[in-house]
This record gives sequence, structure tokens and C-alpha cells, in this order.
Amino acid sequence: MTYKKYEIRLLKKVSLLFAVLTGTAWLLVNKHYSYMGLSVPVVLFQIYDIFNMLKKAQEEVQEFVEAVHYRDFSRYFNVKQAPSELQSLREGFNEINSTFKVISKEKEVQYQYLQKILELVDTGIISFESVSGDLNWMNETFKKIMEIPYLKTIHSLEKRDPLLYQALIDIRPGENRIVPIMKENRQVKLLLAATLFQTDGILNKLIACQNINEALDETEARAWQKLLSVMTHEIMNSVAPISSLAGTLKNRLLQTSSGGDLNVSDRDDLEIGLETIKRRSEGLLKFAETYRNLNKITKPNLKKVYVRDLFENLHTLMQPTLDQKKIELDIILKDPGLMIDVDINLIEQVLINLVINALEAVKERSNAHIVLSAIKENNKILIKVADNGNGISDDLIDKIFVPFFSTKKSGSGIGLSLCKQIMMLHKGNIQVQSIKGVGTAFSLFF
Repeated sequence: MTYKKYEIRLLKKVSLLFAVLTGTAWLLVNKHYSYMGLSVPVVLFQIYDIFNMLKKAQEEVQEFVEAVHYRDFSRYFNVKQAPSELQSLREGFNEINSTFKVISKEKEVQYQYLQKILELVDTGIISFESVSGDLNWMNETFKKIMEIPYLKTIHSLEKRDPLLYQALIDIRPGENRIVPIMKENRQVKLLLAATLFQTDGILNKLIACQNINEALDETEARAWQKLLSVMTHEIMNSVAPISSLAGTLKNRLLQTSSGGDLNVSDRDDLEIGLETIKRRSEGLLKFAETYRNLNKITKPNLKKVYVRDLFENLHTLMQPTLDQKKIELDIILKDPGLMIDVDINLIEQVLINLVINALEAVKERSNAHIVLSAIKENNKILIKVADNGNGISDDLIDKIFVPFFSTKKSGSGIGLSLCKQIMMLHKGNIQVQSIKGVGTAFSLFF
């Protein structure tokens, strides 16, 4: 709006000059030379007036540009004392200066906020030029971490801590790196993260340093607690059926001891039961051994085994519990010669977990039953444990394999997670299908 006033004034002067020039040209064509003596001075005066107006405007603009160059936004251009043709221009300059003041103030406030925020965070932040190493800025947290009050260049760190200095120089944008430093005669681990940015053609590196010692200690403590939960859960899952089977055998011995010698059938049952207890106990020891040495990667001891032997062992182990809870376990195996290459102890642990979960799911059903089946499908062996329990809701089914997620109040949430890990060790997979109120089926793919 301000510049439009100036343009209108200039347009009026040019239009008037054009009109006078037109009139002078008409007088000249019609040879009215006597009148030209009046029009020519008017034309010259108008040209001088326009030139003078443009010259003053140029001087005003030059002064304004100089003020902007030196960031002197406090300068005020006096409007009242200016010539009428420059008043609108000065009004425009004052408006621009006012806008610059507001922007400058907002930036200053934002900068102060950012400074305070960066000083409050417990992450050390340092910025320096990538090529020269000249320091741009570092916050108080970084000073406390490094116990230094001042740095001129990043190279000053080389003598103080060569390992950290090299890490700060070498770390690439987007990379995370853990670097140990010595602080108060103890080792502290720093997590470094870096990014690059460019200002005025100069490449700068910004690095965040986080002391992760406390976080690592807390995570390690939680990991040990969870590991103990895993061990306790799996040992209890195996010990409960072993204890139940041992109790059944004890009762059988007490019954036969009062009645004389054991018959062939009872002797066979005792032998099978004791063999099952011995084998499952060895499997439990093997399971505990798997978790004892955490520095080694678990490798399953793969052997060719018949699926029917897996099912038979599982049935013998779980039979007393099934009888006690009056739950049927149906086994479907159309191909008795079906074999899989597995670690029998680990896979038995998976099947025990799945059957115990199925027992929990069907405990309130009057016609409770569990189906254990195996088929060969698309060159893969598929073992399925299905039940007619309450099923799993859609919003929970995606979470059941997440470690330590459990829908049971007393559950630890590690059984299914462990099953998945064991299947992954076998280069296999575990999947679940469930319908609320109908039942659930877990499928093991080998």
C-alpha cells in the first residue's frame, strides 16, 4: 500500500510531462513558436522534478540498505519532515524495520529457549566444524561429562581422551557408537550419535553423548530377573508332570506291594514311567544347561526322530495330569514313519508348553479335549496342538509371542516367547489361529 502511493505520485508526474510534451509537439507542428517559449521551461521543470524525486528516492533506499546491512533496525525514518513524494516511501521503510524487529525478537526468544532446553537435558551436546575442528558450541552436560570448562577446538580432546576424540572424529551421520571413558577412576560408557549440517557453506558435525551406565545396569538387572522367571517357569512346567507321574507310580507300587509280585503289565508301566521320568529329567537338565552359559550362542543338537516317539513321550508324561483334570488328548498321526530333524529335548519343551496352555484354556469346558496332530504339507512337517477352549481375542493374538506379555494374572509371559525362539533355532516357525469362544490351534512348521 505504501509503495502504491509512491507509484501513483510518479505516474501523475510522468503523465503530466507526457501531456506537456504532447502540447509542445502540437505547437511545434502548427508553427506556434511564440507559445513554445512558455511550454519548454515547463517541460524542463517537470523533467528536473522527476529526476530530483528519483534521486531522493535512491538516496533514501541507499540509507535503508545500509541500515539493513548493519542490522540497525532501530533506525527511524522521519515521515513528517520528508518531502511529500517521499513520505510514503519512508512509511514503508519504517514498516519493514518494525517487521524485522519482531522477527529478530522472536528468533532471540527461540534461541534463548533452545539454549535453556539444551542446558537442562542430561545429554551432552557438542558441535564443531568438520574440517577445521573449531568448536561452535557445547552444553553444560557435555562439560560435566568431560569435566572441562572450555574447548577451543575438538582437537583439544586428543590429549585428554584419545579414544573418545577418535570416536568423535570418525563417527558417521546416523551411526550410534558406544565409547568407554574414565571418570573418577571408574569406567563410564557413552552412547554417541552424530549428524551433519551446513551453514554458510561450512560443514558442521553435531554429536550427542549419553551416559548409559545407569541404563545398562538397570537393563542388566531386569534381564537377570526375567531370565530367572524363564528358568522358574520352564522348570515348573517340567517338574509338575514329572511329580504327577512319580506319584502315580508310587501308588501303583504301594498297591502291588500289598498284593505280591508285580505282573508283566504293571512292570511294563513302571519301566515306561521311570524311563519317562529319567529322560524328561535329563531334558530338563539340558534345558538348564542351555541358559547357564550366556556367552555362547545356543545351537540345537539336531537328530532325526520319529514324530510318533515325540507324541508317545509327551502322552506318557502328561497322562496323569490329563486323567486328573478329566481332559481328553487325541493324537492324530496318519503317517507313523514321519520324521523330523530336531533337538528332541527343546522340541519336547515346546510341546509341553503348548499342551499346558491348552489345559489352561479348556479347564472350564465340560467337553474339554486337546488334539495333537502331525502331517507333511508342501515339503514341510506341520505339528499342531489344538484345543476347544475360550480362544484368544483379536486384539491380543498379535501380542502373545511378545516376551513377558501374558493374559493370565499369574503368568510370566515367557512360555510362548521361548517356544518361538526354539522354533527359530530350528529354522522353523510357530503360528497361531484362534476364534473367540471356539478354540485355539498352534502350528509348528519344520
